[in-house]
Amino acid sequence: MRVFITRHLPGPALEEIPRAGFELDIWPEFLPPPREVLLERVRGICGLIPTVDDTLDAAVMDAAGPGLRVIANYAVGVNNIDLNAARTRGIRVTNTPGVNMEATADLAFSLLCAVARRIVEGVDYVRRGEWKTWHPELLLGTELHGATLGIVGFGAIGQAMARRAGGFSMRVLYHSRTPKPEALALGAEYCGLEGLLAESDFVSIHTPLTPDTHRLLNHERLGWMKRGAILVNTARGPIVDTQALLEALSSGHLGGAGLDVTDPEPLPKEHPLFSFPNVVVTPHLGSAGRRTRERMTEVAVSNLLAVLSGHEPPNPVV
Repeated sequence: MRVFITRHLPGPALEEIPRAGFELDIWPEFLPPPREVLLERVRGICGLIPTVDDTLDAAVMDAAGPGLRVIANYAVGVNNIDLNAARTRGIRVTNTPGVNMEATADLAFSLLCAVARRIVEGVDYVRRGEWKTWHPELLLGTELHGATLGIVGFGAIGQAMARRAGGFSMRVLYHSRTPKPEALALGAEYCGLEGLLAESDFVSIHTPLTPDTHRLLNHERLGWMKRGAILVNTARGPIVDTQALLEALSSGHLGGAGLDVTDPEPLPKEHPLFSFPNVVVTPHLGSAGRRTRERMTEVAVSNLLAVLSGHEPPNPVV
């Protein structure tokens, strides 16, 4: 029986798959397998470990055939998988929750700092040879200490973000479907979305991508944000309406944005977002700490082998 993995994953955990008696088939290229290749390579497999770049719909599942028992997603979010199609075909779907929260919060807070203190602009300024002297008005930025941070989505990553904000004596507001009991210990205040956007100097997105959150930050809601506020998104690109974001930046309503995820993703090099010096874009690096990515491999393999051995997986989605 064969297991297909759509990209080489870091760490030694992949070795557990052949040890368990399964043939291991790994796509060797840096880019994900093209659609036609994916449809061919999944034929006859019993297990699949995809990444966020792989769209797994009913056609892929049918191409795999009735032997496909588990899709062990190498991610927390599962918006790349048609869960209804998996459910109707009796295919288990798992994810890797709780592994990447600290690494992703590290990056989100780094983006917040980078945009607020104009770090990338400063680096570019020096590299262009423009640094001639110290000046009291050179590249003035926004201080974090004592500012208000609004967190949209208060799961594990949002809570990790709140802990970091505490070190900067920031006031923390959060919005989620329901108030979270963990917020009390973190000093975070529950707030409606409109109030959060209106009061926050910084807004950081940490909600999953669902039909309800698709373009959650649209033209109207970006307009609710305080003038000069900074938006950070390390969740999923389509949560923010890209055209509305461009308009908010062009008008000067927003003071900047730090984006680890975009819509589309990746952005083409000529995309107008790159014309704004107050926008920092990174290539979906949220979980890209070595220990975190190796741990994600361990969790994905553990989920896969649990299902293939007839046991309940540690992290079931479907």
